Amino acid sequence: MFTRELGAETVSGDYTQADLLFKIRKVVRYIGLYGVSRTWVKIKGQYHTKAAADFDGPRWVNPRCKNPNLESRNVAIIGCGNYSYSNIAYYLSKCNPGFLRVTCDIQKSRALSLCKAYGGGHAVTDWKEIIEDPQVKIVFIASNHASHAEYAVACIEAGKHVHIEKPHVVTQKQLDRLLAAMRQHPRVKVYLGFNRPRSRLFRELQKILARESGPLMINWFIAGHEIADDHWYFDEKEGGRVLGNLCHWTDLTLHLVTLEKAFPCTIVPSTPAGAKSDFSVSVIFADQSCASITFSAKGHTFEGVKEVLNLHKGNVLANLTDFQILTSDVMEKKTRQKLRHRDHGHEANIVHSMAGSEGEGAGEAVSYVEATALFFLAVRQAIDSGEKVVLS
Repeated sequence: MFTRELGAETVSGDYTQADLLFKIRKVVRYIGLYGVSRTWVKIKGQYHTKAAADFDGPRWVNPRCKNPNLESRNVAIIGCGNYSYSNIAYYLSKCNPGFLRVTCDIQKSRALSLCKAYGGGHAVTDWKEIIEDPQVKIVFIASNHASHAEYAVACIEAGKHVHIEKPHVVTQKQLDRLLAAMRQHPRVKVYLGFNRPRSRLFRELQKILARESGPLMINWFIAGHEIADDHWYFDEKEGGRVLGNLCHWTDLTLHLVTLEKAFPCTIVPSTPAGAKSDFSVSVIFADQSCASITFSAKGHTFEGVKEVLNLHKGNVLANLTDFQILTSDVMEKKTRQKLRHRDHGHEANIVHSMAGSEGEGAGEAVSYVEATALFFLAVRQAIDSGEKVVLS
């Protein structure tokens, strides 16, 4: 059904090929930004994607996994790229070292490498083995974007909870199928890979804004990595960088405005003709909130993606920088919060999905899964066409 499964990461340069001085500087900087253990797994993730060893046949059984049939070993991962290695598996292992049942990727080397690193039971190339495995309770999907919804629907119909990395769909047809599956199987929980709303400082910002009334003025500036023109992100069926990257900040904007006040909205693009990685879009929401989202990718940023949010609501002026520093002015009161390390909400979001599969809390509401997808699909339509789009 699918021609490839690749990790959900955006290529940002092969640092394994850099000179020693660059590597040292990179490591030192990242330890300051993310801490020692997080930096270490990011380094290992770079080498994981270059793993060469594979296995014969469609399945590899891990001889070092002495207890593959433990009930708690109930997680499957489809798509074993850097993101799965250094985020999904890393944070799940912190909660439960024996979480991993099976890894799946058509690149055998990646499925094998991730399975070995996190002590999984076995690695496979056929995702249908996961569907047929009664021990698998939740499936984390981090394959190429066009395959996310297809795998998710199959898992839902098989009664397995799913965590779908962004974007959860790339077309309206996929969205219709996903929503239908969710409605037909209401006991199956669906979680989305939009991690930033669960970051600590974003939650603090929402608390501050909740005390104010009226519309918001929102301005996002994001500097992302340049990627090669032949990268798979630019394949038409994968949704490009609007669905591959920009969807993070369209989703965050909806969280700020809230679904109840967002629609209908008017989306106006201001993007150079033919631009593949540089976008600017303005949105006017139903409650008269306004948002401007600018995404720029020119070269490689040394510290990863740079994100700056400025907003105004009522008496609040706030700035959130790189999900590490939050400043707010409320009349005469000024506050500044700075975390020791950046927190993009990855751990909270991934662990939340795992806890939900164990019965703690509900999955995402159908209304939210639908609304955030309709919004990023409409933003893509506006940018691709160069014309205003009204989403009702």
